Amino acid sequence: MSLNKLSIAVGIALVTTQVLADQTNFDKFTPMTTDPVAGSLPESAPFQVGSPDFRQVNIVTRDINNLYRFDSGNYDMHTVNESGPEAGRYLFSPFETGQPGIQRTDLTTMQTVTLWASPAPGEHRSFDASRWTPWGSYLTAEESWSDPGDTPSAYGRLFEVTNPLADPTDIVIKHRSILPRVSHEGLAFDKDNNLYFIDERNNSHIFKYTSKNPDAANGDTFFAAGQSFVLRVGDGKIEEATGDATWIPLTDEDGNPLPGTVVVYGNEVDGRATPNLPEFLGTDFDRPEDLEIKTLRNGSQQLYVATTTNDKVFSIDLKRMKVKLFASQYTSDMATGAPAGYEFNSPDNLAIDADGNIYIVEDQPGGQENTWFAVDENEDGVAEAIGKWASLSTVGAEATGLYFDPFNPNLAYINVQHPASGEDRTMMLMAPAVESDKGKHHGRK
Repeated sequence: MSLNKLSIAVGIALVTTQVLADQTNFDKFTPMTTDPVAGSLPESAPFQVGSPDFRQVNIVTRDINNLYRFDSGNYDMHTVNESGPEAGRYLFSPFETGQPGIQRTDLTTMQTVTLWASPAPGEHRSFDASRWTPWGSYLTAEESWSDPGDTPSAYGRLFEVTNPLADPTDIVIKHRSILPRVSHEGLAFDKDNNLYFIDERNNSHIFKYTSKNPDAANGDTFFAAGQSFVLRVGDGKIEEATGDATWIPLTDEDGNPLPGTVVVYGNEVDGRATPNLPEFLGTDFDRPEDLEIKTLRNGSQQLYVATTTNDKVFSIDLKRMKVKLFASQYTSDMATGAPAGYEFNSPDNLAIDADGNIYIVEDQPGGQENTWFAVDENEDGVAEAIGKWASLSTVGAEATGLYFDPFNPNLAYINVQHPASGEDRTMMLMAPAVESDKGKHHGRK
């Protein structure tokens, strides 16, 4: 075990020293036309990939019996400590279970600890989101909330770990109740530090939180006062509409629910029930899940949203407030030139590499589950084509949490979640560290 971990660390060092800044070789691949048979690849190397030069290394395996640490499994989204002391050293991922927690992997030693765990089953539920904040803390949130008309559940909460580099015994975690209660998955900050989030359910919505203190030095100040909004496209009456959009306020600038909103727990907005009311109507999306924000060459930003049920990914121009369909089953398959069709199924997670390429990870079982590479040469928010970049073999599992290391353009991380074996895994993906054409094969200048 020690030798393997040392070898991994040496491999990372070699990759790091050979690459040039701000370029990736993950986009050098041959789009695949087939999927691996479920169970045909070892669980420790479970991906069929589009390049023989890509490497995959198993860096975390679930401690099923909790012999060395609490590990309830269902590893989900990733981030590293993107700023502050020892930036890039630690990889974070939550447990999406009935007794959730957060794990932290030291990428210099390849040792993993459980940073924090819920004290008992049911006190928290299904941590999913994983995002580093602009001020240097860690956010996760619960992918669980009650339906309109039901007794409000205890969940739907956003949590901040205020000291994520601390020893596990000293960790401080806080519920940030200023956000509406929803079933969380994706979280994303734009360049002005607006925070975007979703409600993961059919006929649900996309949201924004604007802090009164956007340049806050800590979460206590950032979440002390701010306004929450829901996205409305057109008049809000057409499901998954595209076109001009606006943000509809749900709270005032201090975070107080507006009159007429559905309120729970005294002063919290029900983010599922309220956008169904005429005065707060939000546009319905069928199971919005992950979010990513890309900064374009002209400096503007696009928000990407994966919606699973109807096999779509949307882009939102955050300056012009225009929603477009980025990818769907009608998008061309890079391998064939024909529409991707049913091969593109249940998009769930999103990721962006160092060259700004978008990757789309499906929520499907091993043997059918694919990660797609999307081509948007003119950056208009509509993909010209998508191609199979990787396919998962592990029986009963899905891939989740694809994350490209912001400090090394040829490293990425992806989790293998809830396999039939029970052994969730974190895989490190490596692209070859050779000279890049700086994206010219995708129309970049």
